[in-house]
Amino acid sequence: MSEFHGSESRGPAPEPSPTPPPRARATELRHRLAELRGAGVPAKALDARALAALAANPGCRRRAILDGAGVDKAALASALGAPSGFGQSQFALTRGNAFEAKVKADGGAELLRLAHTRLDPGAEAPESAAVPDLTAHGPEGRTARTALALREATRAGGWTLLDHPMLALDVAGSLAFLEPDAVVVHPDGSWSVVEIKSFPMLDGSADPAKVGAAARQSAVYVLALEDVAARLEPAPRVRHRVLLVCPKDFSNLPAGSAVDVRKQRAVTARQLARLTRIEEIAEELPEGTCFAPGQDAGELTAAVAAVPATYAPECLSACELAFHCRERARAAGAVTRLGRPLRAELGGLTTVEDVLAAAHGELGDPDDPAVAALRRAAALRAEALQEARAREVAAVCR
Repeated sequence: MSEFHGSESRGPAPEPSPTPPPRARATELRHRLAELRGAGVPAKALDARALAALAANPGCRRRAILDGAGVDKAALASALGAPSGFGQSQFALTRGNAFEAKVKADGGAELLRLAHTRLDPGAEAPESAAVPDLTAHGPEGRTARTALALREATRAGGWTLLDHPMLALDVAGSLAFLEPDAVVVHPDGSWSVVEIKSFPMLDGSADPAKVGAAARQSAVYVLALEDVAARLEPAPRVRHRVLLVCPKDFSNLPAGSAVDVRKQRAVTARQLARLTRIEEIAEELPEGTCFAPGQDAGELTAAVAAVPATYAPECLSACELAFHCRERARAAGAVTRLGRPLRAELGGLTTVEDVLAAAHGELGDPDDPAVAALRRAAALRAEALQEARAREVAAVCR
């Protein structure tokens, strides 16, 4: 009887709290990211160069949350006492802006000529082209205006040049607003990305490393354009050959080259899909975590340390926090600082101390291929050193 009354007194089980609607979750995430930046600290825009670098290291949760929150990593690195020289010089920026202005002069006539010659020689020559006004309030407004201009240009036919359009791409649950140098709409309604760089094109070819970086950056724009195209019916074709425009030889005359970015696009899409969602990383951070550069150095160091990083030597050319993360990786004896290929070969051995212990037979499973290879290498080294010492002794005795 008492059991009956007890169950009656408990009443119906409470209903689970409803999941907040997407708009409420997005607002909550924006507030959380603003808290991580610090009160009154403006967000730093996430550009295609940073997105390409982030996609190259998808396991780095530290970079993901800092970029997602719009933290100025250069200012953060300086506040941590490890300023980075990463980035373009003011001279390079000025030179690049002057060259871009020259390429786009006269309504982009030279740029469109290069697009016709390098990307679409079978189309009618671009004797005239539309250059729509893309000005609007805020990045959201510019993104909407760009989408409208692309739709209108696709329906109209002919050549259209979009100068500095604004595109949006979802990155780990957070919108990144991207601004390519230009997008060309072809007479058949297809779209092409244009990337303008100030490094020279000598005898028709440029530095492969710089071209590769430009291709990875352009692949991000292609992905963002594909998102816009997917919302149209029928969906326009986004070309996977982008136009790279550089100074010809040692002059200031523009030269164009078609660069196929299908490989870079596939890799970037796959890596971005692997990124841990920003809200998941934010939820795991201690209450009160803030990355504002102006706060106490100890608190700032602890805040950065609360987010795990995946350092690799390649970070030195792609991330402003690379020097800070390298010092922490050295202090922890992490093998990642020796390069990703070596880290992959070592399996479960994550520190230099563990590697040495495994090589000396003090740690690890002898059947583990990595452990076996280390012990074999250590034995060969010891044998070589012993032979070298024996030769030294023999030389002295003579």
